[in-house]
Amino acid sequence: MKPSRRFLTKTLSHLFAAGTLGGLLLVPSSGVAQANAASARFDSTTQVFRLDGGDVTYVLGVNSEGQVQTLYWGKHLPATEHFDAARPSQGNASFDPPVTTKPHEYVGWGGALYVQPDLKITFPDGNRDLVLKYVSNKVSDAQLAIVMKDISREVYVTLQYQMDSETGILRRSAEIENRTGAPFTIEQVASGTWNLPRGTEYRLRYVTGRWAGEWNLQEQPVHGGMTVLESRRGTTGSHNNPWFMIDHATTKDQDEGSVWFGALGWSGSWQIAIEQDVMQQVRVTGGPNAFDFSYLVKKGERFQTPYFYGGYSSHGIGEASRLLHRFEVDSLLPHAPTPKLRPVLYNSWEATEFRVDEPGQMALAEKAATLGVERFVMDDGWFGQRKDDHAGLGDWYVNPQKFPHGLKPLINKVHSLGMEFGLWVEPEMVNPDSDLYRKHPDWILNFPGRPQTEGRNQLVLNLARPDVHAYVLQWLDKLLTENDISFIKWDYNRNWAEPGWPSVAKDEQKNVYVDFTRNFYDILEQMRKKHPNTEFESCSGGGSRVDLGVMHYTDEVWPSDNTDAYDRLFLQEGFTYAYTPGVMMAWVTDSPNWVNHRSVSLDYRFLSAMQGSLGIGANLNEWKPEDFATAKQMVAAYKGVRETVQRGALYRLMSPREGEASVTESVSRDGKQAVTFAFLHSSTQNYPFPRIYLRGLDENATYDIKALSGKLSSDTPAFASGAYLMHRGIDVQLRGDFQAMAFTLNRR
Repeated sequence: MKPSRRFLTKTLSHLFAAGTLGGLLLVPSSGVAQANAASARFDSTTQVFRLDGGDVTYVLGVNSEGQVQTLYWGKHLPATEHFDAARPSQGNASFDPPVTTKPHEYVGWGGALYVQPDLKITFPDGNRDLVLKYVSNKVSDAQLAIVMKDISREVYVTLQYQMDSETGILRRSAEIENRTGAPFTIEQVASGTWNLPRGTEYRLRYVTGRWAGEWNLQEQPVHGGMTVLESRRGTTGSHNNPWFMIDHATTKDQDEGSVWFGALGWSGSWQIAIEQDVMQQVRVTGGPNAFDFSYLVKKGERFQTPYFYGGYSSHGIGEASRLLHRFEVDSLLPHAPTPKLRPVLYNSWEATEFRVDEPGQMALAEKAATLGVERFVMDDGWFGQRKDDHAGLGDWYVNPQKFPHGLKPLINKVHSLGMEFGLWVEPEMVNPDSDLYRKHPDWILNFPGRPQTEGRNQLVLNLARPDVHAYVLQWLDKLLTENDISFIKWDYNRNWAEPGWPSVAKDEQKNVYVDFTRNFYDILEQMRKKHPNTEFESCSGGGSRVDLGVMHYTDEVWPSDNTDAYDRLFLQEGFTYAYTPGVMMAWVTDSPNWVNHRSVSLDYRFLSAMQGSLGIGANLNEWKPEDFATAKQMVAAYKGVRETVQRGALYRLMSPREGEASVTESVSRDGKQAVTFAFLHSSTQNYPFPRIYLRGLDENATYDIKALSGKLSSDTPAFASGAYLMHRGIDVQLRGDFQAMAFTLNRR
């Protein structure tokens, strides 16, 4: 039995095991008021289900035809509110019958369905018609399972829901079970469909990008027809990210208006379809990408879809982001609800690239330690015959010329300097010039007799294969067992090509899209269990594998290889619409930066990076004494606001996309501290920097005001009320080109 098959045998008892569902723990953070305890209820008279959590109510029901449809998704309603039974929708002439115009929770492709289906199956006799009807349900605390079945065949679909008590974010998935006695092929499968209230003035937000240019925020009207966000690349991809927000186009303020948002927890090829049907109903369907997809489900097996998370905010896109951030930190990340704060790290890549060796890395570690760095990471070049990117990938032994005594002397040196040791790996890749490829050329994704497309001089190992899965587990476990490694930077530097799996039967070859990703998760899960003190970062040539699936197994993510401090203002803003700054690695690198050859001050570079999880990647061998002094001060200042930045509530006060200024504010969870970062691109015509109006403060509290870096206006009081700071505002002294400053507010 293939290792990935174990993912097909989950049971309902597992579904209701407390605290085991993807890290979703129904435990509110200490010191945070809980709006509504999460609950799930069923009215057997009307066959209406209701889930509540945070400030959100979600209602669905079974209509007289046995179909499950959405009744309400929005702001929390009183518990006494009554919902009538779901009613079948009316059709729109013979071209759009009722089955097409219903707000289905989950619908099979069958009958006269013309909107995006959730599930499409081909049976051995060639039949492709699938009509699902309600069978039964199970309700437990804040969890709900609804069982549906085809009208004639023994195909069962269990819709799975779990509501988060604090944020009101609802996690959905579906389990497809084959009891037909013969295999069938899933040709299209979604985790579920989110239905919004019928309307015409909706606006869609999503992010697009490319290598070194990720996280570009896009906005467009939701209109008739379908908008498809997707990746066909085998993994998440940076050209689209599996996240969306939809609000009303008339809303202008970040903290006003209704917003519906969601994200897929899947690191493979994916698709989210936003569709406005003929009755102006808006539906959002998401799951694995249907392109080139199929999955063979044998008799008695179950197929579990990825998780699709959805949420609602009545306080704008800013609050929607903050809800996602809180959910990710408290309920999704490893060690939730109390994940470790990100340490300040140093990475040696830009200093040495592939030219790593024991003396050179030790010298860099000594310099990094003087700055207050807490984790030293050696990047690419330490293994096999790795002298450049043409050779060595796949041969995971320590290069004896570079490290004649193994890694332990370097690790011991790093530890003696008071730092943790981290290491770069790229487990899913192989160079043709490697011992591994020469021994196992069949281990790569390939179509026999066809060209093998290389990217960065490397090929993609087929991690869906049991032997490849076992190999990666073996060498990674050996590496972590033999060395005291606190951190693994897991990289992935190309997308798929020729996604063939010729060693299995033809009707199972497209299983590769699912089994590859499941085995990737399985390796991370097993390593975390066996080596609980080792943390992991997801990196993919920048931000090409960032999603709520991989974030459940990794402690941080790498948003972009672009470390230009000004570009990062845009990248980081787009990133934080969907993902918490608490996992967003941000490095201080050299100036002029390699991306744009732009020169900015070291202060500016630090302040830009301090809005996330701070790292340093500059070549310390070329720094001057004054650079070390500045960096030491900045690292110390960051540690004083780190918890606020990584765990606090983020407010985007001014966007770099809308003018010369960029301002972010983070407020700590206990409300005792706020830190604000302000950036100026260029002064024009002697205009002063725009006044900053703070948010999220206690109007009746008094705050001490202190510049962290740079200067406040000369008329700034030493302390002021929250009301003053939010309504009168603060002025800062920023003039010139590429200027930056930061200040803190500490509640008395």
